[in-house]
Amino acid sequence: MKLVEYHPQALEELIHAAEYYESKVDGLGQRFLDEIKICVADISDLPERWPYFVLNVRRRLLDRFPYMLVYLNDSDRIYILAVMHQRRRPGYWKKRLNSSV
Repeated sequence: MKLVEYHPQALEELIHAAEYYESKVDGLGQRFLDEIKICVADISDLPERWPYFVLNVRRRLLDRFPYMLVYLNDSDRIYILAVMHQRRRPGYWKKRLNSSV
């Protein structure tokens, strides 16, 4: 398993989405976080399993929520660039590629 790190804005996206879901239905935010944990574990175990999204960036779709984890598979870590809603602002995260080093 590789170390997983989040871009600071990706972590903010994660928290915001969980808070949003929790405000709609009690426990839904926690279910969102549980699914994120499963997806992060999948990525950490087999980072090359998930398809390329743009250039050398890969994505892992969540199963029950309209989100995806956008990540780089570096030699020593997984770097999550975005916790992205699938229907909003595609490509907004690309500027984060410059700060991934």
